[in-house]
Amino acid sequence: MIKITNPADCCGCEACRQACPKTCISMWRDSEGFRYPVVDSQQCIDCGKCEHVCPVINQAAQSEPQKVYAAKNVDEDVRQRSSSGGIFHLLAKQTIDAGGVVFGARFADDWSVVHDYSETLDGLSRFMGSKYLQSEIGDTFAQAATFLKDGRRVLYSGTPCQIAGLHRFLGRDYPQLLCIDIVCHGVPSPAVWQQYLELLRETGKNTEEQRNMTSVITDVEFRRKYPSWKKYGFAARIATSSPMPSSVANIQAGKNSVTDIVEPFFENTFMQGFLANIYLRPSCYACPAKGGKSGADITLGDFWGIESIAPDFDDDRGTSLVLVNTDRGAEALKSVDAVLQQHTYAEALQGNPSIVSSVGIPRSRKFFFSKFGKENNLEQLINRALSVKPPFIIRAFGFAKRKIKQILKR
Repeated sequence: MIKITNPADCCGCEACRQACPKTCISMWRDSEGFRYPVVDSQQCIDCGKCEHVCPVINQAAQSEPQKVYAAKNVDEDVRQRSSSGGIFHLLAKQTIDAGGVVFGARFADDWSVVHDYSETLDGLSRFMGSKYLQSEIGDTFAQAATFLKDGRRVLYSGTPCQIAGLHRFLGRDYPQLLCIDIVCHGVPSPAVWQQYLELLRETGKNTEEQRNMTSVITDVEFRRKYPSWKKYGFAARIATSSPMPSSVANIQAGKNSVTDIVEPFFENTFMQGFLANIYLRPSCYACPAKGGKSGADITLGDFWGIESIAPDFDDDRGTSLVLVNTDRGAEALKSVDAVLQQHTYAEALQGNPSIVSSVGIPRSRKFFFSKFGKENNLEQLINRALSVKPPFIIRAFGFAKRKIKQILKR
């Protein structure tokens, strides 16, 4: 049976829970806010299915993509609403038009992230845009299996570990299944995110009169292209109302005000801590599914550095990086209306080392979680964690390494 003694040994894909024939595995949150499987040993029959589907226990070999492209959706409206070049929407539309089903990550009512599926074009908008959180998979592996067994086309998108978990869960190949993963930096703590949302709600109470009112977050964008794709910003809208509304739907019923927050990503507190790797899931520091190990047909990301590699292709409105990993992925990409420019794998890795490399564990992570939940001011805690410096010997080594690189370049 699955028994997690080291948090780094679980990526949270929930394949084990869905594969259990006795439904005796449940997911529980630890003090950092991450979900882990717990087995009811009295119900367990030791069938071994949970270990068999685990993508951490059963890791594939790394592989390189067949082709690498910079890509842009020709529909400028879709590209503007996308985090990068709008290629996911094209592939998803292709599946819907063929009578298929698309699985992706969407925001829930409390602004956590969950996996869901859509059979309509209108439903695709919920899956668009970056969501820097790990989605709760729910029963979507089992739902995808049902659609596939019925002969439906399925596009399933997720993080590399989720796609690896899906493949292990299915246990066989389905010709009508297209899997898309993303270039993943890592996933931050859902508990930290929920505390940050509380901070946003308080931001909406700007006057003394509003202190006893109710604030509701009505919109969140991790990657608003403002002022541009490369200089993206975090954006949120907070509606403060009196009398207290019961939901976002009736926020208009009372006296209300709206506060819009738009901050460059490098100035937003939550994004700073996320990009500094302070509160990522433990498995993200040794990802079991990077470098093509997930088995995804296509990997999507931002083609960071395109302005240096192919300046004529870059217009700062969003360029997707597309790694074609399989023949099936190549066939799917060939049929969509996109502007493609082929590049080398080495060029892709220049701006996206996360394709193959996990981030290191920062010294500030231990400090952060030793205080998290005990101190009320999250913003101050993140800022304090950001100021934690590594020991002198590590700083000196880093300085020497940078100097050697500069000399070698010259």
